[in-house]
Amino acid sequence: MRPRPLERLAIAFVVDRFGNRYGGAEAYGLALMRELSAAGHQVTVFAREYDPACDLQLPFRPITISRRWPSWIRVWLFARRAAQATRAGYDIVHSHMNGWCGDVEVMHVTPVRYRWRVQPMSSLRRGLSRFSPRVRTYLGLEARRVAQRPGHRVVAVSQLIAHQLIQAYGPGLTAPVIAPGVAQADPVTAEQRRRTRAELGVPAEGTLCLLVARNPMRKGLPTVLQALAGLSDDVLLLVVGANAASRECVARAPDSVRRRTHLVAETSQVDPYYQAADLYVHPTLNDSFGMAPLEAMSFGLPVILSPAPWCGFAQYVEPDAEALVLSHPERADELAQAIARLRSDPALRDRLRSGAQAVLARHAWPEVARQYLALYADIRRERALGPVQAQPRAQ
Repeated sequence: MRPRPLERLAIAFVVDRFGNRYGGAEAYGLALMRELSAAGHQVTVFAREYDPACDLQLPFRPITISRRWPSWIRVWLFARRAAQATRAGYDIVHSHMNGWCGDVEVMHVTPVRYRWRVQPMSSLRRGLSRFSPRVRTYLGLEARRVAQRPGHRVVAVSQLIAHQLIQAYGPGLTAPVIAPGVAQADPVTAEQRRRTRAELGVPAEGTLCLLVARNPMRKGLPTVLQALAGLSDDVLLLVVGANAASRECVARAPDSVRRRTHLVAETSQVDPYYQAADLYVHPTLNDSFGMAPLEAMSFGLPVILSPAPWCGFAQYVEPDAEALVLSHPERADELAQAIARLRSDPALRDRLRSGAQAVLARHAWPEVARQYLALYADIRRERALGPVQAQPRAQ
């Protein structure tokens, strides 16, 4: 059941682009706003772009920034205009963007300060970053974003991000973790899988591995192609979200790999591809959580993952019981072995599907929405006590 509000809230949701087709962070926001609007709250979207194919239609206030500016200036301009646009008229401002407008600031990626002040790098590069207007702008925006004050919360989407925030800003920073959710998909029959493959132009026979990503190169496409080279010709690969870099990567692969790889451009309609696949591969190089493998589980697909810290979702599964977890995202030999195990061991496939049900139960969207509503209530209680000026943290 969806949460039932005690009162109807006016919520401003701030995001770069709104819709399923843009990536995991965007899909998180779309699904959450779907739950909150269905529960009776009034949600207004503030974004640079709203996917016209999105099936959820909410009031939309575009924030337009000229492309002539460098990316770091566009981010700063977006933050300033979002703060101006959401200053009044809303009970809660829920932001997924770097800046200072949000009552709730949801962190989806590695913190900027962690990347530039904590992670190992050369002394020269770190020194130069202190004079870079781009880095200083991102650090300054994030400092305002995480500044602790009553009526404000920083939320991490995974334990990995929460840990990085503490390393970057110290133990005084409190960041509750609210992981993404998922909706249980209808079971896929063998006949439906064959029919869907025919509709998509994918061979009916063979083991179809699936990778869904906004940027397949960052999600481990080169590793998957290397693994494919060591597997028999009836192991196929379907890549959804293929961009120019991924097409070039496939073009450089051996002919035996190229002809078994099927590329699909970015789309907001991903369900048919999950329905067509036999298993999901996710040797990602950088995922604070990883919504695609969670969605794959909802369609009954066995999943192969990178370990943490490359994939935050790996911290939420029991290896060999709920998913297969690699020792390193670039171990193509391990990935090939894992695919071969899943092909040859029906008991393993059944065990992972059964284990995935427990994962899905822990990540239901109504429960995610309930956690945010509780957070909103805390924020509004604190706000009623009166504002306390908070200073941004040092860069």
